[in-house]
Amino acid sequence: MGKTREIKKRIKAVGNIRRITKTMQMIATAKFSAAQQRSVASRPYTDALFELVAGLAKSLGDVQHPLLQVNAKKGEGKTVTLVLTSDRGLCGPYNGAILRTMMQFLRENPAHKNGLIELVGKKGAGFLKYNRINVAQQHNQFGDKPTYEKVEALAQDYIDRFAKGEIVSVHVVYMKFITAGKQTPTVLQLLPFRTDAMEKHAPGHIEKPAGTSTAQYEFTPGASELLSELLPAAVKAVLFQAFNDAVVSEHVARMVAMKAATDNAGKMGKRLTRTFNRARQAQITTELTEIVAGAAALG
Repeated sequence: MGKTREIKKRIKAVGNIRRITKTMQMIATAKFSAAQQRSVASRPYTDALFELVAGLAKSLGDVQHPLLQVNAKKGEGKTVTLVLTSDRGLCGPYNGAILRTMMQFLRENPAHKNGLIELVGKKGAGFLKYNRINVAQQHNQFGDKPTYEKVEALAQDYIDRFAKGEIVSVHVVYMKFITAGKQTPTVLQLLPFRTDAMEKHAPGHIEKPAGTSTAQYEFTPGASELLSELLPAAVKAVLFQAFNDAVVSEHVARMVAMKAATDNAGKMGKRLTRTFNRARQAQITTELTEIVAGAAALG
């Protein structure tokens, strides 16, 4: 009797968990759809601006712009590694993949390990503390709906510090969204802005078919003047797209994790129900046997 009561309690608990994970899956699905729409909406602007800046840089040949130059002479400056993690958990391997990519990047680049580590999201703080990595600054103002104004302010701060020589480079570690079934942890060099290296790794970049022609432009005012205006805008747009990709990837990971949890809870509930039925049947059989035995003894 006690065994069946315990199994019934477990069935009820598993059912409650399944309802919770199902609800969380539905919420994650709704948030994923909204975040994907924001990411897709900003992607054409980012791609077009990036291509225009790349075309300007190529047309100028040996470009002399502060945001494109390595601050080799400014030895006082430090590197910045910005890591985009989530504020909430229950998103499967999302944060783990980003943090492992960050650790590999730091091992391969000792200068960055001794540089400034900045963190977005609360989930990465415990990992960095455990590994005795000092967080220079934690940004908690973005949430799961980063606005362009907030990202622009962060990007402008990096641009100003880079121009002054306080920092020599900025790299962003985030989860790049490719499709709903594929997201890749990526290290993106934001500053100095490299049009050649960033072309394949830029958030939202899609490979063009071989033989696709590239438009030729005549610039008025001059390409150098336009580049001075467009480069800061491109840095801000690329960083904003990275934030959008990170949010979309987080919701995808949570949606997949909650679906797996819901399916597992359903399977466990069915196994427990079968176990309960067998235990109940065995209990009934035992009771009937005792009744028959008692009747036979009295007869």
